[in-house]
Order: sequence, then structure tokens, then C-alpha cells
Amino acid sequence: MFPSNIRFSTSCARKHYLQGSFKFSQRIVAKGDRQPWDIGRFLRTLYFFNGPPSPAKLFESLIAQLSGSATQQSQTENKEMDLVLVAGATGGVGKRAVDVLRRKGIPVRILVRNAEKARSMFGLDVDLVVGDITQKDCLLPEYFQGVKKVINAISVIVGPKEGDTPDRAKYKQGIKFFEPEIKGDSPEMVEYVGMKNLINAVRDNVGLRDGKVLFGFQDNAPIGPAWGSLDDVVMGGVSESSIQISTVGGEDGRPTGFFKGYVSTANNGGFASIRTKNFSPQLDLSAYDGLELQLKGDGRRYKLIIRTSTDWDAVGFTASFDTVKEQWQTVCLPFSSFRPVFRARTVTDAAPFDTSKVASLQLMYSKFEYDGNLNPSFEPGSFELPFSSIRAYLKEPITPRFVHVGSAGVTRPERPDLDLSKQPPAVRLNKELGYILTFKLKGEDLLRESGIPYAIVRPCALTEEPAGAELIFDQGDNITGKISREEVARICVAALESPDACDTTFEVKSVVPFSEPFTIDANNPPPEKDYKIHFQSLKKGITGKEALDRSPVAA
Repeated sequence: MFPSNIRFSTSCARKHYLQGSFKFSQRIVAKGDRQPWDIGRFLRTLYFFNGPPSPAKLFESLIAQLSGSATQQSQTENKEMDLVLVAGATGGVGKRAVDVLRRKGIPVRILVRNAEKARSMFGLDVDLVVGDITQKDCLLPEYFQGVKKVINAISVIVGPKEGDTPDRAKYKQGIKFFEPEIKGDSPEMVEYVGMKNLINAVRDNVGLRDGKVLFGFQDNAPIGPAWGSLDDVVMGGVSESSIQISTVGGEDGRPTGFFKGYVSTANNGGFASIRTKNFSPQLDLSAYDGLELQLKGDGRRYKLIIRTSTDWDAVGFTASFDTVKEQWQTVCLPFSSFRPVFRARTVTDAAPFDTSKVASLQLMYSKFEYDGNLNPSFEPGSFELPFSSIRAYLKEPITPRFVHVGSAGVTRPERPDLDLSKQPPAVRLNKELGYILTFKLKGEDLLRESGIPYAIVRPCALTEEPAGAELIFDQGDNITGKISREEVARICVAALESPDACDTTFEVKSVVPFSEPFTIDANNPPPEKDYKIHFQSLKKGITGKEALDRSPVAA
């Protein structure tokens, strides 16, 4: 049953959502005078956020309220930054990508199936986790803690039917020089099921293009944790607030929440707020850059408070924001703008803001700003702030968070009017090789539809030649040729930092024909390329599937 100050404009709202606000006992008219303290509302507030209090904890809370003192809680350690996961790190492209990242000083973790092989390649101090993407139960959440970006170089294994040398010498010559067969797991398990498992494993760590919704609506019902009132009654005041839901009161008649109430400065009070119950588990928002609120302003200044401690009374990372009266607006609050605050005082020795362990959110309207300063737009009395969503966001320009090494030719086996005799062996032998390209394309589609900012690199035939040849980037899945594995690894690492590469699919090859080997002077190697000009030429929405639909290529 809803508390009496939780009101709904329709019956669509869910009854479990809002249960922490309490009926107004009175309206305070006088300012600055002493008013009776509602100890019952104080106890109900404690109960909502903390459950039934033990006598000892209740005594501590009462003493803290009366004395104004409390213990400041230490915060968690600073988050790990820019950690890149390389999946398939012992393969031809993967191991080179690890080397490129290390040379650039970028932290790297590798996902492999054979730890001994990996340590023999990269040393005993390599940060590695052992797992098989075809088995989702092997991809433990702790494997991906701190990971912000991914390079996926895992591919189904193709080898000569007659066998190969321990260092796969025949394979490295290229599929056109031997009769191929699938070794190990099928293309469906590796390229499709494996891709699905890997995407699901890293999704919460690397971030989504459209952000992560912390409060919003689905089918007119609110989503997110329960909210409750947390007013100055906890310090002897008499202000009261609530959160209310309307399915038609938002912008353009859409659903919205209302943070509303009455603020009094009696009893040295002066704030009202609503706070979520603790997230369980705590939210990892470290992939994101801040929080965005959609709200209708009233010309006042409010605060958004984020806690990283599940304790009742702890440091809150706080940002103030101004609103425009009678106007729906988007308020973006970068995490870098939040300051550590305890009871309106900046905590100068607080640990860094750990956005990987967000415990709760709080919206506040307060007389007090920080460190003795007052809110310049504060007025006692009634207030109302409609807010329709709170979400974590990625700042623009967005760069790829997941770079996938695919293959040129994935759309060609089913392409109408294509002369297969002029196509590479993998295209001609797609069916015989377990529909290898078909499932590679299905895996790409999973990534494109995942919401993760991505780049899909489709190399032509891979070689062991050095990097340095001039390159051709193309889209639409039409080109054939060869390219160095080293070059592909460098392209993958560069794509992680390129906004122009984000959400694109492209093929790449060198200008050197198959019939000509490419060599370099080891004593005078060519400089590493700046791929920026190539990335700038790329367009979103072009995959080569346009030809399957007989539809024009996207402009």
C-alpha cells in the first residue's frame, strides 16, 4: 500500500517503486521559529533506508542528530583508467595488438585459453584471465573489472587438412595455399555464440552509446530503485518532501517524476530531498563521463548527490545545478564537477570519487550551498521539480569501446549475381567451412545492435609481412588483396581513439599485389602511419549487406 503522499495520475505505476515518503503532518508558515520536531517521521525515515534499527544504532543516530557530529566514512580507491582487454591475445593479430598497446604505455589485460602459452609470449607479469568465449560461464564478472575498451581478435581456427607445423607455417602462408578445414569449435560457436557471450560480459564495463538509465520510464511505469524522502527532520527540522509519479505530466504528455514539497528554515533546518535506496549491487558507472537529467526547471538551484558508500551517513559527492523557470531542459553534470561533501562541508582529505561503486542518488533543494555559503536562489516555501530521467552518459565525441577484427568477404556468399570463381577461397568454401563467413557476419550484427560504440575492421587476406605498405580503406565489402597482421593490429589500437572510426565497418588491404612480397629495410623501417585520414573517409551504415537487399549504399 502506498504512503499517502505518493500520488499517481493513473494506475499504471508499480506499487513496489515508491515507498519511502510520508504524509505531511503540517504546513510550516512561520520562518525561523522553533517548531515541534516530528520524531515519528525521523524514525520512519531511518527505517525506510536502513531497515529495523538496533537499539545501539538508533541511539547513535539520535546522538548524532542532537550533537551534529558523525564519523566521515573513507571512500574506495580510485578507479583504474583506460584498461584495454585483448581477447584472442595469442593469435596472429592479438599478440601484435598487445605489443602495440604496451609500447604506447596503455594498460592491457589479455583473455586467453592457454595461460602457459600466453606467459611464454608476454612474460610472467602479464595481466591475464583464462576463459573461453564459447562458454559464457567461463567469463566471470571479475575478469572485466576496470576494463574500458576491448579489442576482439578471436577467430575460428582454420588449418590444413593434412596438418601443420607447431608454429603453423602452412597456415601463415594463407588459405589459398592449402586445403582448409575447421579445427576445434565451429564457426557458429566462435563467431556468433562467442561474440554474444563476450558482448554480454563487457557491456556494463565499456559503456553504451545511449548511456545507462538510472531513473526513467518503460510502458509508463518507473524503472530504477525505490526513492524515499530524506528531509531536515533528520537534524531536527520540519521540512517535508515527496516523489510523485504522473504518466502524463512530463514533456509532450509523457510520464515524469515530481520532486516536490515544502522547505522551512525553522529549527535551523532548510533542506528537503529524495534519495534512492542503495543499489544492489552497486553500480559501475566508470565507463561514463557524467550524469544527465531531463527536467523542467523552476528557476532554483538544486543539488545532485552520489554516494559510493552504502552507509547511512557518509560523504556524498555533490554537484549543484541551476534551472530555467518553466522550461524543460537537459542538465549534464560531469563526474569531474562533483565535490566530496559531508553535511554541506567540503571534505578536503576525501579519497577520489570512485564511480565504479555508486551506491545511491539523492536530489536536494537546500538553503545551504557549501562551506557556509548559501544557495543564492533559495526561498522557503513550496517547490516542485519535474524530472523525467537520469542517465549516465558518454561525452562527445564518442570513440569506439569495442574494436572487432572480422574478415572481408562476409556478405559475399549470399550476394546475388556474384561470380564466386573470382572470389577468395573463404568465399567459395563458405558452406564447406561450416558457413564461416555467414556466422562472422551474424557476429558483426550482434555488435552493431549491442549499443556499444564499436569499430569493425575487415582485413583482406592476412600475411606475416611487416607493416608499412600503403593502404586502401574501403566500405561495402568489395575489395580483395592482402594485408600485414602487424598493420591490422596497429589499425585496431588507433581506432580505439578515433571518433571518426566509431560505429563504422570497413575493409582494408595494402596496395601490394599478392604476387609481390613486401619487405622493409630493418635498419630504416618506415614510420608508423597516422590513420586519421583513412578514418575520416569512413561513413556510418555501410556494411555490404546493402547488396544483399539490392538496395543502394548509404550516403
